Amino acid sequence: MGYQEEPGPDGDPVKAAAQWLAFGGADKSRPVIPQLRSKFSLTTKSAVEAIREANLIRARSL
Repeated sequence: MGYQEEPGPDGDPVKAAAQWLAFGGADKSRPVIPQLRSKFSLTTKSAVEAIREANLIRARSL
């Protein structure tokens, strides 16, 4: 399973950002919130939600 830079079929950019983050799409040398905001046009609140969702995705994969 990979990530999607565009919103998925349900049109949720937060879920797409969470998948991107969970599967290693972020540049680890840069802060993640600005990356999420620019790549997925998220608000800061939505970026934090995506981080939380990414953490859940990672936890489920263990």
